[in-house]
Amino acid sequence: MNQHLIAIDLDGTTLNNDAQLSETTIKTIQAASKAGHIVSIVTGRPYRISQRYYDSLGLKSAMVNFNGALAHIPHQTWHQEYQKNLNREIALDLLTHKDELGIDTMTAENKLHLWANQQSNIMADFFPTKLTPKEILNSNNLTSDPTALTVEYHPGEKDKLIKNITNKYGSDVDIRVWGGPHNILEVVSKGIQKAMGVAYLAKTYNIDQSNVIAFGDEANDAEMLKYAGRGVAMKNAIPSIAADADDQTEDDNQHDGLAHYLQNYFKLSV
Repeated sequence: MNQHLIAIDLDGTTLNNDAQLSETTIKTIQAASKAGHIVSIVTGRPYRISQRYYDSLGLKSAMVNFNGALAHIPHQTWHQEYQKNLNREIALDLLTHKDELGIDTMTAENKLHLWANQQSNIMADFFPTKLTPKEILNSNNLTSDPTALTVEYHPGEKDKLIKNITNKYGSDVDIRVWGGPHNILEVVSKGIQKAMGVAYLAKTYNIDQSNVIAFGDEANDAEMLKYAGRGVAMKNAIPSIAADADDQTEDDNQHDGLAHYLQNYFKLSV
């Protein structure tokens, strides 16, 4: 079989509901890499909370973070790395008006740094439970343009917040509302989406679009699955993703759906 680029989402796809990698998943992805395919994590997560999965899978390929805003190879200098940032003034403006906009906790971050207006226990992975003085989000500490903003807003304030950001900065940024029980949205540079990152990797690795296979479960995976030659929705995917995908796994993320699909599709022995 031709060399493929295998783009894998993390949460709800490669990871189980406890945000863990199963032994079956690890062995399967390692077998796919050994067979000559390029396996790349393509996630909305920042690098700081996806690196451990990259290392556990033993990957050496490029990884995409922040839903496409960052493409890099961990632990090394890659001359083809990119990082698409947004203007720091947007972060500082939202911070200044956070009370009237209904913003509770907000983070700004790039590949290696995180700043937040306060610590939070709402989602320990995504929001910091501790902050050093240099990590407090303010104009003195935020000296460069961030790659992404993650905003926890008060219940009922979503529409007002989105309208405000869109009216002031809609030509420069895109907004994506998270699924799940928490009131969270993220702000990234205009045009950022997972498909952009996957297409960049395919071009960089000289892999035809028809030989790209992508897996996902949530709304932020939609463009990536549509771009791929084979877009695969997880059994646990939201209905819109399942409807637009080319195929669907027989098992969900709790039961190694990704691993079983890869084993069958690529005839992998695990």
